[in-house]
Amino acid sequence: MTSAVDLQMLLSNSDRTHEQKLALFAWLSLGIVESLVNGLMTATDAVRIFFNAKNSLFVRRDLTERRAEAIMSHGVQLADLFDALPGEQAQQEFQRELAAIRSLCLSILEEKRLAA
Repeated sequence: MTSAVDLQMLLSNSDRTHEQKLALFAWLSLGIVESLVNGLMTATDAVRIFFNAKNSLFVRRDLTERRAEAIMSHGVQLADLFDALPGEQAQQEFQRELAAIRSLCLSILEEKRLAA
């Protein structure tokens, strides 16, 4: 994938409820995490394609969910870890960040499942 995912375009369908938008965001985020874990995407690609400023602004403005904002916050810093930290330490922190994103996504999905 070479072009950025436009969350506003994907999630702004007027037929979707806020809960559906939030759940779809969580599923998309989990897909990005899995792509990172399996080496199908680099951290730099993930930031360019998904965890970018435009999507972060959309999440803050339209999804208005603290866990969704936290997902974007963790994601946006992924590439910087490898610039700021030595190799092994960067890899450990990278895995911690992915675990945090995964946990937040699952928390959103679990809440939405229980509310249904």
